[in-house]
Amino acid sequence: MQYRHLGSSGLKVSALSFGSWVTFGAQIDEEMAEQCMTTAYDAGVNFFDTAETYAGGKAETMMGRVIRRAGWKRSDLVIASKIFWGGKGPNDRGLSRKHIIEGTRASLERLQMDYVDLIFCHRPDVETPIEETVRAMSHLVDSGRAFYWGTSEWSAEQITAAHGIARQQGLVPPTMEQPQYNMFHRHRVEREYARLYREIGLGTTIWSPLAGGILSGKYEHGVPQGSRSNAPGYDWLRERFESDQGRQRIALASRLRPLAEDLGITLPRLALAWCLRHPEVSSVITGASRPEQVSENMKAIDDLDKLTPEILQRIEEILGNRPEEEENFR
Repeated sequence: MQYRHLGSSGLKVSALSFGSWVTFGAQIDEEMAEQCMTTAYDAGVNFFDTAETYAGGKAETMMGRVIRRAGWKRSDLVIASKIFWGGKGPNDRGLSRKHIIEGTRASLERLQMDYVDLIFCHRPDVETPIEETVRAMSHLVDSGRAFYWGTSEWSAEQITAAHGIARQQGLVPPTMEQPQYNMFHRHRVEREYARLYREIGLGTTIWSPLAGGILSGKYEHGVPQGSRSNAPGYDWLRERFESDQGRQRIALASRLRPLAEDLGITLPRLALAWCLRHPEVSSVITGASRPEQVSENMKAIDDLDKLTPEILQRIEEILGNRPEEEENFR
């Protein structure tokens, strides 16, 4: 396993991490979750990701129980959760000071922990002033309930605004972002955030590296039984696969498979290594419903050297979606 600094912070996270989205409480039970987490931990994973909204809080509960039973040393772990969707009440969602503090307290209770290492604003909240959110998140760090805070799917403009407010008022600024990043979803990580890596030392922990499963190759012949897209509440995911764009991406994945086979690896490992090779990616969050999948995913760390400039160029020729370079008028 490789361990990378989370942006410009002193914290090191495993380059491959393990998340509980969709699987915990929806696809797998606690026994299988424990097997998957243990396999990841044994492979060197120290970063485990969850959120208050995953399975209505069940994912946090399952993860907390697994960690407690395993007896892992808390200081060896980097645990992240995210706040935004905590319930149906008018103050149970969003990034108001009330929900941030109450939602984090509830998350910690489910996790059976005194603190999380990372706490993310799960989405931007257009109904709450950014200053209110920054003050509340800074308070969580100052009170010891989290060590670092960041954002998820915020624009560069929103992150810059939050960072500026924090610096101006002596508050703790956001140091990390959790964006979607994969072979089909590239612009934000590769272009929009480019200046933030240099100017504020932004770190990224990226999600959906397999594009919701498309880059696993399992959708080439339709949606298989047991797929996360068949899980209750995830009809939107199935509809995405069956859309024109989804079918185009599935076709591109089928063209990438022979290239992976030429390298002696699987398509998912190629996709994970492709994400890992980006210099500003601190950690790639993986998911799995079986320990065998976890073991296979972890092998991607050994595939980085196979992504030579020639191989990367072949990938670009297949994808045909490299974000345009920022125009230089000097």
